[in-house]
Amino acid sequence: MKALLPFLLALALLAGCGKRQADAPPRVEETTQVPVTVSRVTVPISAELSALEKLLEREIPPVLMAIDRQEKACVPPERITVCLKHVRKCEGDACKNVPCKVGVKHAKITPTLSCRIVGEIRRGPIRLSGDGELIKLHMPVSAEIAAKDVGHIVSETATAKAEVRANVRLGMTPDWQPTAKVEIDYNWTKKPGIELLGQRITFAGKADPQVQKIIARIEKQLPLEIAKLQPKQRLEELWKSGFTSLELNRKNPPVWMRLTPQQLDYGGYHVVDGRLILKLELEAKAETFVGDRPANPTPTPLPPSGKVQPMQGFRVTAPVIAAYSELEPVLHKALGKLEKKGITLPAIGPVIVRFGKPTIYATEGGRLALGLAIEASKPDGNYGTKGTVWLTGTPYNEPNSPVVKVRDLVIDASTDNAAADLLVPLANSPDVRLAIEEALAQNFAKDIAKLQVKINKALTEKRVGDFVLNAKLGEMHYGVVQALGQGAYLPVEVSGTGSLELAPLSLTRK
Repeated sequence: MKALLPFLLALALLAGCGKRQADAPPRVEETTQVPVTVSRVTVPISAELSALEKLLEREIPPVLMAIDRQEKACVPPERITVCLKHVRKCEGDACKNVPCKVGVKHAKITPTLSCRIVGEIRRGPIRLSGDGELIKLHMPVSAEIAAKDVGHIVSETATAKAEVRANVRLGMTPDWQPTAKVEIDYNWTKKPGIELLGQRITFAGKADPQVQKIIARIEKQLPLEIAKLQPKQRLEELWKSGFTSLELNRKNPPVWMRLTPQQLDYGGYHVVDGRLILKLELEAKAETFVGDRPANPTPTPLPPSGKVQPMQGFRVTAPVIAAYSELEPVLHKALGKLEKKGITLPAIGPVIVRFGKPTIYATEGGRLALGLAIEASKPDGNYGTKGTVWLTGTPYNEPNSPVVKVRDLVIDASTDNAAADLLVPLANSPDVRLAIEEALAQNFAKDIAKLQVKINKALTEKRVGDFVLNAKLGEMHYGVVQALGQGAYLPVEVSGTGSLELAPLSLTRK
């Protein structure tokens, strides 16, 4: 009976004072501050090797070189050695090793014959192939060369064939101009030559300088033709189109990702299935916004090319927010179950409790404010009391976990009037605290999975200017939960791969 007296006295005092409200903790309206991530997407820009063949065919004329010049020594003279007397007697073959005492050595018996060399070197079709980093060039070369007016007596014509082969390794200057390092080899499969006056006279040495000039021309022309297929202007368009905002989630809540390109990196040329592919990687800051669509960033000029770094992939920081208005009915339902079960307070005994709609919002120090509207009375219905008790707690999650809980629940210090203090034992009871902690424990895994599906869908076949973005997101990492003005915010970083494929609107509309 003595233990019950304080409680009855408190009820009497409260009944006399009527309903009183404790001071609520200050409300914080801080909005979501989503971390800025860096994303990389591959940008393959391709062209058909056959298109490059046609450009080279057009630029390299069929007749590579015309030859027309006078040669003073077209046919060398015939010479003979005659020995009339050796230094000692000898006969037959034995005289070969005996020095000559009387005779002539290398005597000219025919004159040197001049001639006029005319003709032309022609190329066949240029063919390109390759695999991986090398482009392989093949070009047949034929020559028809005539030696006319040999000694002002005869003329002869010779034909020749050569195979020009090249391994081409393409590169890029810092200002986005293609380069070509060409390793070229060729050989005459049929050397130009003439049977003339009993001698075989070849002209490969005469034709070689002309073939070398053509090889140098191809080496110089190849980067120019590649620049026509993949002009710097196209890269500038890619760069400019990257300054944009993309919708990740239409509502509940609306989420946007704003991209701000930082670097465009060169990753080499590759030949795959008859296509010449320029591999690029675009690096951009990715900022996530909740609410209205953010303004596009202001484009900057295309920077010098960088070198591809180890792939960081495509990353999105997705805000997962549990609005307090969604948590309040969950807590109300849990407290309703507690009403039916009943509460027994130490030294007081059974108490009949009615919980009104709770209030939840963010308060100072990154904590949650919980307002519990409580009506309490003894089982006989006498000495009823009502009021609001304010508690604060800290939302938390384990490292890289989607499960968010509330801990460190305490009665707010601003609760200082007698009526509200009488309800403190109820709010502080193990049953009520457990009900609050269980109701506010949220596993965001399902919400995150749904959001991931939405983001994947939003970033599939997503047009960005003349390019189409395709991102495939998979691995997730969970940040630290925060109590913000609009709800309990859990940052989730989703990583994967992304690519931008060239698909000009002018072509897709046809």
